[in-house]
Amino acid sequence: MGRRRPETLPDVSTLFDLSASFKAYDVRGIVGETITEDSVRAVGAAFVDSLELAGETVLVGGDMRPSSPAFSRAFADGATLRGADVLFLGLISTDELYYASGTLDAAGVTFTASHNPAQYNGMKMTRPGAIPVSSETGLEDVRARAEAYLGTGSIPALEVDRRGTTGERDILEEYARFLRSQVDLSGSRPLRIVVDAGNGMAGLTTPAVLGDQLLEALPLSIVPLYFELDGTFPNHPANPLEPENLRDLQAAVVEHGADIGIAFDGDADRCFIIDELGEPVSPSAITAMIARREIARAQAAGEAEPAIIHNLITSRAVPELIRHDGGRPVRTRVGHSFIKAVMAEEGAVFGGEHSAHYYFRTFWNADTGMLAAMHVLAALGEQEGPLSELGREYEPYVSSGEVNSKVSDLQGSIARARVEFEQDGVVVDDLDGLTFTPGHGRWWFNLRPSNTEPYLRLNAEAEDRSTLEDLVQRVRAVIRD
Repeated sequence: MGRRRPETLPDVSTLFDLSASFKAYDVRGIVGETITEDSVRAVGAAFVDSLELAGETVLVGGDMRPSSPAFSRAFADGATLRGADVLFLGLISTDELYYASGTLDAAGVTFTASHNPAQYNGMKMTRPGAIPVSSETGLEDVRARAEAYLGTGSIPALEVDRRGTTGERDILEEYARFLRSQVDLSGSRPLRIVVDAGNGMAGLTTPAVLGDQLLEALPLSIVPLYFELDGTFPNHPANPLEPENLRDLQAAVVEHGADIGIAFDGDADRCFIIDELGEPVSPSAITAMIARREIARAQAAGEAEPAIIHNLITSRAVPELIRHDGGRPVRTRVGHSFIKAVMAEEGAVFGGEHSAHYYFRTFWNADTGMLAAMHVLAALGEQEGPLSELGREYEPYVSSGEVNSKVSDLQGSIARARVEFEQDGVVVDDLDGLTFTPGHGRWWFNLRPSNTEPYLRLNAEAEDRSTLEDLVQRVRAVIRD
């Protein structure tokens, strides 16, 4: 059955407002308040209408949050009413959805709130081929149609066509086999790894991909930390971007004499790396490490100057290494929808962000924490030195991390910083916030306003700790009210 044009929006005088849960890249809200089974059912119908999916397969899965199964059923109810055939994937990580969407060439949704606390849930949506649905690529239309359905109080079934069907498919083993085809770890030296799943979906995917649960054993000894799937997060929040949520992993790495620690967020699309000393390895260093491997692979296949995407607040060591290795660095804004779009435009082989999202051309330009972790394991396992030494090769500069300052006048503070530093001859560009780069090259910094809070986000880097501390102190003095 081919696609049908969606009907026009219902004509209602009062529309429900879903703005509290519809974000720039996904849907995310508080269960029972800003996201409910009724609103999810309406979104399912609107998703099919907006993307013209009547008669097509729609993939539906979810994470370990208590509300995910009910939300999956509600979404499927709305989608099948509008003529789509729903294929339930069950418990999945977000990158499992991307795998299924890419390999089956089908649109889909997964219910997850990523690293958010237990009271949250949400939806990440893709078009066929794992192409993201964001506010700039259809999410606003989905929202408008869902609000209209909620306003009428019902979702009509297609009058001519049958209601869609439902089925089930377990993709975990084929997802695991696919990832192993991308990075061969069978020849690695034996490695002891501690993995902190944070009670999230990596507790399911890690044994499948890196262990011997479904596939043959690899030369990896896995020490599991919080592998029990529990969407109430009884041990710590599933947000490794916050340093306090890495402390258990850091202690376990040292306690077990492990070669490496790996932490995943709740839906396992991001990974964070800890070295054998219990110290974090920055996402910029991981970006550079994987970029080196992907450039070499592309060059071996005959590709000249393969493109690598990096956002503007990754370390300047990233583009330096890319050029050194014969690649072409492409700088872009922060945010996964921008990265994925530029990946496609540039035909890039890899992309990395400071937030530990890593994107691969061979993975439909989508981000996957597990594939990134496998690349790091391969880089570590093919040489004899410890990760701390390997990591230092990719971290020649000192970084501030994200420093937030609360200010009452965001634009006024940014304007003062511009005046202050431009008078010193510093070059300023406005790709995303403002980035300040002096001619001498001993430091740089970026100022970006938060979209939702009265904060300015400062990311700075310098050649040494003293220079960095002086720079951060100077910038914060300028931007304060």
